[in-house]
Amino acid sequence: MTDHLSHGEQLVEIHDVGLCLETFGDPADPAILLIDGAAASMLWWETELCEQIARGDRFVIRYDNRDTGRSTSYPPGRPGYTFTDLAGDALGILDALHIDRAHVVCRSMSGGIGLIIGVDHPDRVRSLTFVSTSTGEDGLPPPSDDLTDGIPADPDPADTDAVVDHVVASAKAYAGGSPYFDETATRALVERDVARTRDIASTLVNHYAMSFDGSSRDFAAIRAPSLVVHGDRDPMCPLPHGRALRDAIPGATLLILEGAGHDLPRPLWDVFVPALLRHTKGGRPR
Repeated sequence: MTDHLSHGEQLVEIHDVGLCLETFGDPADPAILLIDGAAASMLWWETELCEQIARGDRFVIRYDNRDTGRSTSYPPGRPGYTFTDLAGDALGILDALHIDRAHVVCRSMSGGIGLIIGVDHPDRVRSLTFVSTSTGEDGLPPPSDDLTDGIPADPDPADTDAVVDHVVASAKAYAGGSPYFDETATRALVERDVARTRDIASTLVNHYAMSFDGSSRDFAAIRAPSLVVHGDRDPMCPLPHGRALRDAIPGATLLILEGAGHDLPRPLWDVFVPALLRHTKGGRPR
């Protein structure tokens, strides 16, 4: 069922970079900008999830980071950007949509984008939400052995079926044995994603090859209200990473998703969405 809340995909030019975005809901409502992690296009913020958030009187924005989906891609192994550039892209999208301040939701790798925005551009942020991410500090548990054993070797980018199989297997591994992992739905999403991706070879490698130049910022410098969301089965960033992030950000709160891995499974949207709506309630929309 859909409420036809989407306004359709559009391509915007920001800093000479083409970025594909899609919005849901009423532009007069408070804006929520969804930023996904490494190698993940905006489709991984599922349409139904975006619509569910929009029904809570929020204007939801999702987009393809560089080297994912329909946005600008670079030669495989040679990304022409850094973390700071990706943070600038996020702010450029807000500018293109004439939004002064937004609630920013960052998942996995893009927690570094949220850090840069929160520290360097606090006037643009109404709140921050960090999903399945980490402070990256020393002493936290490493990824589980099950994760590294479950991710297959990189596929031949020219073999579409092999790419789909690889991404599905990786998603299953990142789910950490969650009872909520839906392989059929994941495969359907991956097939759509691969079909619309400008350069899948670049998607598979470039986010892992770029410069992580946000590490000099300090999570303790964030002043925006912050929510940390973390699965208790996360094999990539085990739960102590979420607790460390909660402790690092002044006043942050932690929502533990029981039974979730590094993903945000559909059966837990009824936990996540109300928490996000509560976190993003109040204040002036623009």
